[in-house]
Amino acid sequence: MSFESDQAATKAALKVGAPTWFGVGAWGLVVGVAMIKAGLTVPQALGMTLIVFAGSAQLSSLPLIAAHAPLWVIFVTALVVNLRFVIFSALLSPHFSHLPWRTRAWLGYLSGDFSVTLFIQRFPEFADAKGKLAYLKGLIFPNWTAWQLGSVIGVLLGSQVPASWGLGFAGTLAILCIMLPLTMNRAAAAGVLVAGVVAILAFGMPYKLGLLLAVVIGMGIAMLVEEWSESRRDRQNGEGKQ
Repeated sequence: MSFESDQAATKAALKVGAPTWFGVGAWGLVVGVAMIKAGLTVPQALGMTLIVFAGSAQLSSLPLIAAHAPLWVIFVTALVVNLRFVIFSALLSPHFSHLPWRTRAWLGYLSGDFSVTLFIQRFPEFADAKGKLAYLKGLIFPNWTAWQLGSVIGVLLGSQVPASWGLGFAGTLAILCIMLPLTMNRAAAAGVLVAGVVAILAFGMPYKLGLLLAVVIGMGIAMLVEEWSESRRDRQNGEGKQ
Protein backbone atom coordinates (compact mmCIF):
# COMPACT_ATOMS: atom_id res chain seq x y z
CA MET A 1 0.00 0.00 0.00
CA SER A 2 2.84 2.40 0.90
CA PHE A 3 4.62 1.68 -2.38
CA GLU A 4 1.43 2.28 -4.36
CA SER A 5 0.71 5.56 -2.60
CA ASP A 6 4.30 6.73 -3.09
CA GLN A 7 4.16 5.79 -6.75
CA ALA A 8 0.92 7.72 -7.22
CA ALA A 9 2.35 10.73 -5.38
CA THR A 10 5.47 10.71 -7.56
CA LYS A 11 3.40 10.58 -10.74
CA ALA A 12 1.24 13.44 -9.50
CA ALA A 13 4.32 15.53 -8.68
CA LEU A 14 5.86 14.90 -12.08
CA LYS A 15 2.64 15.93 -13.78
CA VAL A 16 2.36 19.13 -11.76
CA GLY A 17 6.04 20.03 -12.03
CA ALA A 18 6.56 19.25 -15.71
CA PRO A 19 5.36 22.67 -17.01
CA THR A 20 8.12 24.37 -14.98
CA TRP A 21 11.05 22.28 -16.22
CA PHE A 22 11.67 24.23 -19.42
CA GLY A 23 11.59 27.57 -17.60
CA VAL A 24 13.95 26.29 -14.90
CA GLY A 25 16.34 24.92 -17.53
CA ALA A 26 16.25 28.19 -19.49
CA TRP A 27 16.91 30.14 -16.29
CA GLY A 28 19.86 27.86 -15.53
CA LEU A 29 21.17 28.43 -19.07
CA VAL A 30 21.06 32.19 -18.59
CA VAL A 31 22.89 31.97 -15.26
CA GLY A 32 25.48 29.59 -16.75
CA VAL A 33 26.24 32.04 -19.56
CA ALA A 34 26.31 34.94 -17.08
CA MET A 35 28.94 33.21 -14.95
CA ILE A 36 31.27 32.81 -17.92
CA LYS A 37 30.62 36.35 -19.14
CA ALA A 38 31.47 37.62 -15.64
CA GLY A 39 34.95 36.12 -15.94
CA LEU A 40 34.65 32.82 -14.07
CA THR A 41 36.55 29.87 -15.49
CA VAL A 42 34.63 26.77 -16.54
CA PRO A 43 35.64 24.80 -13.40
CA GLN A 44 34.72 27.76 -11.18
CA ALA A 45 31.33 28.18 -12.88
CA LEU A 46 30.56 24.46 -12.70
CA GLY A 47 31.52 24.41 -9.02
CA MET A 48 29.34 27.43 -8.33
CA THR A 49 26.24 26.00 -9.98
CA LEU A 50 26.63 22.62 -8.27
CA ILE A 51 27.40 23.99 -4.80
CA VAL A 52 25.35 27.18 -4.64
CA PHE A 53 22.35 26.07 -6.74
CA ALA A 54 20.57 29.43 -6.36
CA GLY A 55 20.24 31.57 -9.46
CA SER A 56 19.32 34.82 -7.74
CA ALA A 57 22.25 34.53 -5.32
CA GLN A 58 24.61 33.62 -8.14
CA LEU A 59 23.55 36.56 -10.31
CA SER A 60 23.67 39.01 -7.41
CA SER A 61 27.19 37.93 -6.49
CA LEU A 62 28.64 37.99 -10.02
CA PRO A 63 28.83 41.81 -10.34
CA LEU A 64 30.44 41.93 -6.91
CA ILE A 65 33.01 39.32 -7.90
CA ALA A 66 33.76 41.21 -11.12
CA ALA A 67 34.12 44.46 -9.14
CA HIS A 68 36.53 42.75 -6.68
CA ALA A 69 34.22 43.54 -3.79
CA PRO A 70 35.22 42.38 -0.31
CA LEU A 71 34.45 38.74 0.36
CA TRP A 72 32.12 39.57 3.23
CA VAL A 73 30.01 41.80 0.96
CA ILE A 74 29.63 38.94 -1.55
CA PHE A 75 28.63 36.43 1.12
CA VAL A 76 26.24 38.79 2.91
CA THR A 77 24.55 39.75 -0.37
CA ALA A 78 24.08 36.12 -1.38
CA LEU A 79 22.82 35.29 2.13
CA VAL A 80 20.26 38.09 2.18
CA VAL A 81 19.03 37.28 -1.32
CA ASN A 82 18.53 33.68 -0.19
CA LEU A 83 16.76 34.48 3.07
CA ARG A 84 13.50 33.36 1.48
CA PHE A 85 14.77 29.81 1.86
CA VAL A 86 14.58 30.25 5.62
CA ILE A 87 10.84 30.76 5.13
CA PHE A 88 10.69 27.78 2.79
CA SER A 89 12.48 25.65 5.39
CA ALA A 90 10.03 26.76 8.06
CA LEU A 91 7.14 25.72 5.80
CA LEU A 92 8.61 22.30 5.05
CA SER A 93 10.05 21.49 8.45
CA PRO A 94 6.80 20.39 10.18
CA HIS A 95 6.14 17.94 7.35
CA PHE A 96 9.53 16.21 7.60
CA SER A 97 10.78 16.84 11.14
CA HIS A 98 10.67 13.08 11.81
CA LEU A 99 13.35 12.38 9.20
CA PRO A 100 17.10 12.13 10.03
CA TRP A 101 18.94 15.44 9.78
CA ARG A 102 21.08 14.20 6.88
CA THR A 103 17.95 13.48 4.86
CA ARG A 104 16.49 16.87 5.73
CA ALA A 105 19.78 18.53 4.75
CA TRP A 106 19.85 17.19 1.20
CA LEU A 107 16.12 17.76 0.81
CA GLY A 108 16.75 21.38 1.74
CA TYR A 109 19.61 21.65 -0.74
CA LEU A 110 17.50 20.27 -3.60
CA SER A 111 14.37 22.30 -2.82
CA GLY A 112 13.74 25.37 -4.95
CA ASP A 113 11.14 28.09 -5.35
CA PHE A 114 8.81 26.13 -7.63
CA SER A 115 9.23 22.90 -5.69
CA VAL A 116 8.28 24.40 -2.34
CA THR A 117 5.41 26.41 -3.81
CA LEU A 118 3.89 23.39 -5.55
CA PHE A 119 4.36 21.19 -2.48
CA ILE A 120 2.64 23.68 -0.17
CA GLN A 121 -0.24 23.98 -2.63
CA ARG A 122 -0.69 20.19 -2.49
CA PHE A 123 -0.14 19.85 1.28
CA PRO A 124 -1.19 23.13 2.95
CA GLU A 125 -1.79 21.41 6.29
CA PHE A 126 0.75 19.68 8.54
CA ALA A 127 -1.47 16.67 9.13
CA ASP A 128 -0.13 13.23 8.28
CA ALA A 129 -0.73 12.22 4.68
CA LYS A 130 0.54 9.39 2.54
CA GLY A 131 3.07 10.13 -0.16
CA LYS A 132 4.37 13.47 1.16
CA LEU A 133 8.04 12.58 0.83
CA ALA A 134 7.53 10.90 -2.54
CA TYR A 135 5.65 13.96 -3.77
CA LEU A 136 8.46 16.30 -2.70
CA LYS A 137 11.07 14.08 -4.34
CA GLY A 138 9.00 14.03 -7.52
CA LEU A 139 9.23 17.83 -7.54
CA ILE A 140 12.81 18.49 -6.47
CA PHE A 141 14.78 15.89 -8.44
CA PRO A 142 13.50 16.92 -11.91
CA ASN A 143 13.76 20.60 -10.92
CA TRP A 144 17.41 20.17 -9.87
CA THR A 145 18.19 18.15 -13.00
CA ALA A 146 16.60 20.73 -15.32
CA TRP A 147 18.52 23.53 -13.63
CA GLN A 148 21.87 21.77 -13.73
CA LEU A 149 21.49 20.67 -17.35
CA GLY A 150 20.62 24.20 -18.42
CA SER A 151 23.38 25.71 -16.32
CA VAL A 152 26.07 23.30 -17.53
CA ILE A 153 25.08 23.94 -21.14
CA GLY A 154 25.25 27.68 -20.47
CA VAL A 155 28.68 27.35 -18.88
CA LEU A 156 30.08 25.28 -21.74
CA LEU A 157 28.58 27.53 -24.44
CA GLY A 158 28.93 30.82 -22.58
CA SER A 159 32.00 32.02 -24.47
CA GLN A 160 30.27 31.28 -27.78
CA VAL A 161 27.11 33.30 -27.09
CA PRO A 162 27.33 36.83 -28.54
CA ALA A 163 26.17 39.78 -26.47
CA SER A 164 23.72 40.69 -29.27
CA TRP A 165 21.53 37.76 -28.24
CA GLY A 166 20.44 39.77 -25.21
CA LEU A 167 20.50 36.90 -22.74
CA GLY A 168 20.72 39.41 -19.92
CA PHE A 169 17.19 40.51 -20.74
CA ALA A 170 16.16 36.88 -21.06
CA GLY A 171 17.45 36.40 -17.53
CA THR A 172 15.25 39.25 -16.34
CA LEU A 173 12.23 37.62 -17.98
CA ALA A 174 13.12 34.32 -16.34
CA ILE A 175 13.26 35.99 -12.93
CA LEU A 176 9.85 37.54 -13.55
CA CYS A 177 8.40 34.15 -14.47
CA ILE A 178 9.53 32.82 -11.10
CA MET A 179 8.72 35.93 -9.06
CA LEU A 180 5.21 36.78 -10.29
CA PRO A 181 3.51 33.55 -9.13
CA LEU A 182 5.02 34.14 -5.68
CA THR A 183 3.73 37.72 -5.34
CA MET A 184 0.01 37.03 -5.56
CA ASN A 185 -0.72 38.53 -2.15
CA ARG A 186 -0.62 42.00 -0.67
CA ALA A 187 2.49 41.53 1.49
CA ALA A 188 4.65 40.05 -1.25
CA ALA A 189 3.52 42.64 -3.81
CA ALA A 190 4.31 45.49 -1.39
CA GLY A 191 7.76 44.04 -0.67
CA VAL A 192 8.57 43.65 -4.37
CA LEU A 193 7.35 47.17 -5.19
CA VAL A 194 9.35 48.80 -2.40
CA ALA A 195 12.45 46.72 -3.17
CA GLY A 196 12.25 47.76 -6.82
CA VAL A 197 12.00 51.45 -5.95
CA VAL A 198 14.88 51.24 -3.47
CA ALA A 199 17.04 49.34 -5.99
CA ILE A 200 16.53 52.13 -8.54
CA LEU A 201 17.20 54.94 -6.05
CA ALA A 202 20.28 53.19 -4.63
CA PHE A 203 21.67 52.10 -8.00
CA GLY A 204 24.81 54.22 -7.62
CA MET A 205 25.97 52.68 -4.34
CA PRO A 206 29.40 51.02 -4.48
CA TYR A 207 29.79 47.24 -4.73
CA LYS A 208 26.13 46.95 -5.78
CA LEU A 209 25.13 47.45 -2.15
CA GLY A 210 21.92 49.02 -3.41
CA LEU A 211 20.70 45.51 -4.20
CA LEU A 212 21.40 44.36 -0.66
CA LEU A 213 19.63 47.42 0.75
CA ALA A 214 16.64 46.86 -1.52
CA VAL A 215 16.28 43.23 -0.46
CA VAL A 216 16.46 44.06 3.25
CA ILE A 217 13.96 46.92 3.06
CA GLY A 218 11.64 44.98 0.75
CA MET A 219 11.58 42.00 3.11
CA GLY A 220 10.95 44.29 6.07
CA ILE A 221 8.00 45.94 4.34
CA ALA A 222 6.56 42.57 3.33
CA MET A 223 6.76 41.35 6.93
CA LEU A 224 5.09 44.52 8.24
CA VAL A 225 2.27 44.31 5.71
CA GLU A 226 1.76 40.61 6.49
CA GLU A 227 1.61 41.35 10.23
CA TRP A 228 -0.84 44.19 9.61
CA SER A 229 -3.01 41.94 7.41
CA GLU A 230 -3.10 39.20 10.04
CA SER A 231 -4.03 41.70 12.76
CA ARG A 232 -6.80 43.06 10.58
CA ARG A 233 -8.16 39.56 9.90
CA ASP A 234 -8.07 38.76 13.61
CA ARG A 235 -10.02 41.92 14.42
CA GLN A 236 -12.60 41.16 11.72
CA ASN A 237 -12.99 37.59 12.97
CA GLY A 238 -13.39 38.86 16.51
CA GLU A 239 -16.07 41.35 15.46
CA GLY A 240 -17.85 38.65 13.45
CA LYS A 241 -18.16 36.40 16.50
CA GLN A 242 -19.74 39.11 18.62
